[in-house]
Amino acid sequence: MKNISILGATGSIGIQTLDIIKEHSESFKLTSFSAGRNIELARKIITEFKPSLVSVQNKTDSERLQAEFPGIKFYWGSDGLGMVASDGRSDILVNAVVGSVGLKPTLEAIEMGKTIALANKETLVTAGHLVISAAKRNGVSLLPVDSEHSAIFQALQGENEKNIDRLIITASGGSFRDRTRDELENVTVEDALNHPNWSMGAKITIDSATMMNKGLEVIEAHWLFSLPYKQIDVLLHRESIIHSMVEFHDSSIIAQLGSPDMRVPIQFALSYPDRLPLPSSKRLNLAEVGKLHFQEMDFKRYRCMQFAYDAGKAGGTAPTVLNAANEEAVAAFLAGRIQFLEIETLIEKALEAHEIQADPDLETILGIDAQARDFVRSLLDS
Repeated sequence: MKNISILGATGSIGIQTLDIIKEHSESFKLTSFSAGRNIELARKIITEFKPSLVSVQNKTDSERLQAEFPGIKFYWGSDGLGMVASDGRSDILVNAVVGSVGLKPTLEAIEMGKTIALANKETLVTAGHLVISAAKRNGVSLLPVDSEHSAIFQALQGENEKNIDRLIITASGGSFRDRTRDELENVTVEDALNHPNWSMGAKITIDSATMMNKGLEVIEAHWLFSLPYKQIDVLLHRESIIHSMVEFHDSSIIAQLGSPDMRVPIQFALSYPDRLPLPSSKRLNLAEVGKLHFQEMDFKRYRCMQFAYDAGKAGGTAPTVLNAANEEAVAAFLAGRIQFLEIETLIEKALEAHEIQADPDLETILGIDAQARDFVRSLLDS
């Protein structure tokens, strides 16, 4: 029996993680979780899974739930995230929150010696050097949950890392993959949220449309697999059947394939090094699929990919600014304050205005993150 804590249990990844815990109740138990403002869903999770500790976003909601469930400990805000992350009863922390808010609780869980099932790519983008160093120091495993990084992780099982020539991360192309840049001028939020292959949260779906999601995954892959950016490529693959590939220096390529279903990489992270059955997942039928399509990445069409590679190679605080600016710009687009292509403009201006600091500590990273957000908000206000 593995005891599980979840940061972001009411989001897309969190809900699918709960499905796996329920399907394999003999193997997994939920001991604690965090939720945001979706209190109705939080109540249902509490009633069904009976955790010992819960955190929500607001103090008022925490107090209300405490009165309803007196046998459970309730917390709120950023301190509450830390309480879930450091829950001594759990063995694995599933980090399924969106954004850099996942950084501090992940570091706290690492210091507790927990295995980290990481779906929050912003943690490594913002402070990869700190997270990897802490994981090595504490002997903690970072198990990827993103389908692309899980695919690479699976392809590397039993392989010698010195034989890797390059990683090939696949990208669906997002909601606007069949549109030119000129056709993106007046797209709506509803258009952008209509992803052709995956069911994801709003922020990640917008990131997929701009290709920033893939750019962040490139930076995450750099840290997870200790490879320079020149050995990490992105390939457009509209079917999302091949989730990623590893090419070795003898020219062999190992790919991981499957139907688009996030429960597969989630379950692999929870059950690793074993595999459990997942009968509810649709089996891949290649004869039914018939054809797979591939296309080179166009960095002029998807400018956020170029931003991500440039920030990753620059290192230091550049990826922190990239991520913070993107989060603020995406939030503004979702709120109807800017047009879709202005997301790129805001990110570019934030990166251009920033003076990179090398090898930042946690306090510096958090300060730079706040400064970048303030800078983007000032642009929005003006």
